[in-house]
Amino acid sequence: MIHPQAIVDPSARLADDVEVGPWTLIGPDVEIGAGTKIASHVVIKGPTRIGEGNQIFQFATVGEDCQDKKYAGEPTRLEIGDHNVIREGCTIHRGTVQDNSLTRIGSHNLLMAYAHVAHDCMVGDHIILANNTALAGHVHVGDHAILGGFTAVHQFCRIGAHVMCGAGTVVLKDIPAYVMATGNTAKPHGINLEGLRRRGFDADALSALRRAYKVIYRQGLTVEQALQELRDMARLQPSVQLLIDSLETSTRGIIR
Repeated sequence: MIHPQAIVDPSARLADDVEVGPWTLIGPDVEIGAGTKIASHVVIKGPTRIGEGNQIFQFATVGEDCQDKKYAGEPTRLEIGDHNVIREGCTIHRGTVQDNSLTRIGSHNLLMAYAHVAHDCMVGDHIILANNTALAGHVHVGDHAILGGFTAVHQFCRIGAHVMCGAGTVVLKDIPAYVMATGNTAKPHGINLEGLRRRGFDADALSALRRAYKVIYRQGLTVEQALQELRDMARLQPSVQLLIDSLETSTRGIIR
């Protein structure tokens, strides 16, 4: 399953059915799980762990040294879960010792062509990064988030679960869970209702999240004041708790 014109370091550990295309380079300290398919002209450097059933398309660079000027060759890591699709020209860098020495991408994600995931990013599951989306260092992206093409996210920002960003969005502050955002710089535009319906949220949950959004963005409250009201709402509607969690873990402040 490994093309004779591929270069695979003898110490790399590939499952028996991994497919590797021609002119692909896989370096030492790389582990790749069963069913993963790697096209031609891909570069994978370690320490990197890639799970099962992934597809990596041509000219992607996975596990490269990061672009942080503080990086001095330390043995930092990249971990990628299962059943991800990493399209042409994507770049994914390992972490830095200034954080947890780790960049992590979960499972069932789609990274479209030329997306960039920088050092120390933590990307969840079922996420879409559309073409040319760029995550700076230390960015966290929650499950089921969708970032439209050419979205740019500043370092240390947190994108909550189920967030939807329009194309060309520039994110300089945190986006709470469930929120739709767009613009340069990003502004909130309500709850991602259609996305939540597609994921099985019922009418009661959607109604509660609409009310929660108004508490945060329509009543002139501080975040702490809004949290007091949201905690009462979460006792009746558990879906609000995810929104609370995203507010409580915000470090850069939320978009307004």
